[in-house]
Amino acid sequence: MAITADDVSLEDIIPISLDFTVVEVYSPEELAIVGADTRVRVSYQEEGLELRLPFGSHSRLFLSEVNRAWSDVCKSPSQVPKFEWINKYRKATRGQGVAKQALSPLGTTLTKLNMYRKTEKSSDKKGTVEREKGSNRDTQTSRAYSNLESQGITSREDRNDMVRSFSHTTSNKAQILAMPQFGLRDNLIRCELLKKEDLYTYREDFSFFLGTYNVNGQAPKESLGPWLSCTLDPPDMYCVGFQELDLSKEAFFFNDTPKEMEWTKAVSEALHPDAKYALVKLVRLVGIMLLFYVKKEHAEFISDVEAETVGTGIMGRMGNKGAVAIRFCFHNSDICVVNSHLAAHIEEYERRNQDYKDICSRLQFRQLDPTQPPRTIMKHDVVLWIGDLNYRISDLDVDSVKELIDKKHFEMLHSHDQLKRQIDEEAVFVGFVEGEIDFQPTYKYDTGSDKWDTSEKCRVPAWCDRILWRGKNIRQQHYQSHMDLKTSDHKPVSSLLVTAIKRVNDDAYKKTFEEIVRNIDKMENECIPSVTLTKREFHFKDVKFMQHQAETLSLFNDGQVPCQFEFIQKPNEPTYCKPWLTANPPKGFIAQGGSVDIELEVFVNRSTAPELNSGKQQIEDILVLHLERGKDYFVSVTGNYLPSCYGTSIYSLCQLREPIQDMPQKTLCELVENVDTANIEKPLDIPKELWMMVDHLFRNAIKQEDIFQQPGLRSEFSEIRDCLDTGMPDSLPGSNHSVAEALLLFLDALPEPVVPYAFYQQCLECCSNASQCEKVISMLPQCHQNVFNYLAAFLRELLKNSVSNRLDVNILATIFASLLLKSPVKQDLAEKRKTQEFFQHFLTQGCS
Repeated sequence: MAITADDVSLEDIIPISLDFTVVEVYSPEELAIVGADTRVRVSYQEEGLELRLPFGSHSRLFLSEVNRAWSDVCKSPSQVPKFEWINKYRKATRGQGVAKQALSPLGTTLTKLNMYRKTEKSSDKKGTVEREKGSNRDTQTSRAYSNLESQGITSREDRNDMVRSFSHTTSNKAQILAMPQFGLRDNLIRCELLKKEDLYTYREDFSFFLGTYNVNGQAPKESLGPWLSCTLDPPDMYCVGFQELDLSKEAFFFNDTPKEMEWTKAVSEALHPDAKYALVKLVRLVGIMLLFYVKKEHAEFISDVEAETVGTGIMGRMGNKGAVAIRFCFHNSDICVVNSHLAAHIEEYERRNQDYKDICSRLQFRQLDPTQPPRTIMKHDVVLWIGDLNYRISDLDVDSVKELIDKKHFEMLHSHDQLKRQIDEEAVFVGFVEGEIDFQPTYKYDTGSDKWDTSEKCRVPAWCDRILWRGKNIRQQHYQSHMDLKTSDHKPVSSLLVTAIKRVNDDAYKKTFEEIVRNIDKMENECIPSVTLTKREFHFKDVKFMQHQAETLSLFNDGQVPCQFEFIQKPNEPTYCKPWLTANPPKGFIAQGGSVDIELEVFVNRSTAPELNSGKQQIEDILVLHLERGKDYFVSVTGNYLPSCYGTSIYSLCQLREPIQDMPQKTLCELVENVDTANIEKPLDIPKELWMMVDHLFRNAIKQEDIFQQPGLRSEFSEIRDCLDTGMPDSLPGSNHSVAEALLLFLDALPEPVVPYAFYQQCLECCSNASQCEKVISMLPQCHQNVFNYLAAFLRELLKNSVSNRLDVNILATIFASLLLKSPVKQDLAEKRKTQEFFQHFLTQGCS
């Protein structure tokens, strides 16, 4: 799983002062690989720390903040910093040596950092910093070469000269657009440059080799040359995607697999022999991996490389299905490559459509400029989409499909292809293009052969593995499968695309840039910005748990100058809006006479539902829209929330015999506050909503294949939630997978988990002793104890049918332990394993 802030702790504190340095650790002989991690050494007095920074915007932002802080220190060198803020951390840290030495000044040189490696030595004998071209265009810091210290650049004045020298150069348009200068003037320049792009760019063709291969958990057993070196001339770039790289439980639960290195090595050895390539980036989510290589002569023109992942498995989190993506700028074109593995099974095309939409909405690349919203997949000049999309052949039986294949009637067979039909209906991949398919389906074969599936299931052949693109000036040279490779039950697919990339004419760029600056100089300070708002009051009707609602606020710049807007915090509030509300984008830039649409989005999740259910909070907020150098505008947001069993406590639900939406708000509030109501009826043993879901699964899904591992449909979850909250209809709608996911979401949304937080530590301490574990459960509040035992009994019944449903103790323990035993604070990997061990005792009760 990805490392988050919850997985790290504070070890040492290194103040940024005149005694602070940061240098890159590298060898002049090292090969420059764009996208590689950077090693840096951070020093303070006699203390030093070597760090490895991952390539990308997070590291760039960190380094820019370090540089900004150091620049501030240099402005006031006579002020001795007291670092009083350190005191609050001293007791919490294990390593305090660096922090305690913060007040002993020493004079040292600040050596600035370049995130990209450069092998050439500086030819500047006077110690000026040469700006690197190409590969460093999107980083705020630049390398001060090693001869700086020997030349005695130690004074504050010299250091400030170095900082000031880090400015825009007119020879590189990509650089200025990526520079972290976020004021209004810089946004004006950026906007005007984008509008006048045609004046200083021209197009040049480059070839992109795209490959996708579902390897079915196998290790590489044969050369990948017939697949990756099938072109006559070496491609300029390779984007190679894998799915099902590793099917083991370790890969699924801990995102750890040795096969990453094995397949990467196999790919590197099989690239076209007539060129040398550098690996720019590798990104993997469980078994979905994407590799991006570039010819070495093009490496310096790659910039702004980012990688992101999105899991679309059960509860929208598990990474067995989902996508990985890499975005980058090549010369002056923004390119995004997506590798996805969508939901399986022939009847699940709607689930695949949902996966695609989730990937498009959730996969976002953070931008260095905080005034800019995250960049989505579609906000690129070129989008290349590869992967096992899993769309199948419909309305034909196995024999009919094989007969059409034997006759090579691919066009007729393609008319029954689910992906083609969904694209024709504009349900998915709107604006994308796929080349003509004139090769036989790539799934499913007997492993090690070219024979169609001879297993008991006898899968219908299908074009699961696909390559599509979106953008202008792209033409496809080939689109084919590679039957020579027999490692998997899929065949790999490749496509060669020739894309016209925008390149910068330096002289034309310089002329355009200077003209823009002159015009902005004339315009500045002449007028006050203003905007017109289409609406100032928004009402969201019948807001429900996990049901997205959005309305559009349009801003029109009716002033005489461009303007920059931002939603700002109100006094004594931590953010600009309530946690259930989002403005997208929250800040931005509007050209003169232009407009922008802001989506005001309401979404209630597990963290915001409890107080809305009880009535302690309402759907009410006021947004403050601020214009730089202008006035503030106020936007009112109201709505009504429909209470839900999701986000309501076990105790409260056991008191309710009627559906929650039939109950007065006052009653719900009293239950939360444990006020003794007039209800004299005995509480329910377990919440009726929980019973309905478990009972449904017990009667209908005890043998369901991949139950609790395959996600359901969001539309069906909405129907299930409404049924539980209103009591209508009498029985739960939706598929077994949707009901199973609804149950997991119910447990995840409980304000107090099934095992209350107060018992969490005891569970960890006794996890290896079955009798002690049972004793802890016997101490739970009665309603919580009932729920725990009821769920454990149901899961034991599922395990009795493991041959059919493909479940085992480890899978169920991993999924349910994280929901039933939650930590009140951050939970590390060791604790997660202890909670699983604790819960396993209850899954094996009565088993020999």
